[in-house]
Amino acid sequence: MLVSRFGPRYPERIVCLTEETTETLYLLGEERRIVGISGYTVRPPRARREKPRVSAFLSARIDKILELEPDLVLGFSDLQADIARDLAKAGLNIMIFNQRSVGEILSMIQVLASLVGTPEKGAALVERLETGLGEVSEAAKGFATRPRVYFEEWDEPMISGIRWVSELIEIAGGEDIFSELSQSRAASGRVVSNPSLVIQRKPDVMLASWCGKKFRPERVAARPGWQEVPAVRDQQLFEIKSAEILQPGPAALTDGVRRIHSILRDFLSRGGRTRRSAGA
Repeated sequence: MLVSRFGPRYPERIVCLTEETTETLYLLGEERRIVGISGYTVRPPRARREKPRVSAFLSARIDKILELEPDLVLGFSDLQADIARDLAKAGLNIMIFNQRSVGEILSMIQVLASLVGTPEKGAALVERLETGLGEVSEAAKGFATRPRVYFEEWDEPMISGIRWVSELIEIAGGEDIFSELSQSRAASGRVVSNPSLVIQRKPDVMLASWCGKKFRPERVAARPGWQEVPAVRDQQLFEIKSAEILQPGPAALTDGVRRIHSILRDFLSRGGRTRRSAGA
């Protein structure tokens, strides 16, 4: 610990209100600084055994957080603005990240590493993640074609993928059919206004991660007119765990993108577009 005559130079007691900062600090080898985590944290698994859970996503136990005497609280997005306000009023230092793209996720990692005084570790982690993304992108160049992908983040209303998800689909070798909606920073801007739009855009593969709710492919198949959708007709409906793809941190850039790539690779290896073009 670097300490000046006035006290610690970097935060030593950190509360993480979302999973991605917890996972990042563990990957940096700085987990000793974490004194509280989100109840939704699953990565790394040991964090749930080692750290007290003090928040959900839209709510937090302010009294419990105050008891931990953190010198920094880390949150994510405007959705935690009310929590941030209450903690700031209580006199705590709080930083809200708002990363929505692959580039912004990598930037968040570097900024967090600098906050705890380990910029070199952050640079090394970013380099490893970029190398992994490059390997996936290179492998995708071997695809004969790019499958059209519909990613659904929620079912009622239908919400398509956020920007980092859309970018990871492209890196993995697919084509996001709603890439234009992914640019919206708010979920309201990614609502698919008419289910017939999916029918019209003819996705080959559907990926779903319903924010922690179990994916029900039979409900998708029962949507009016959706038997015309190639992904439904050919039973190419797949769930990706929310912790692997909807967490804007290392997990999405490792397990998430590789899971997408694996699904698309397997789809093409089974004939994929060939069956569709033949009218099967």
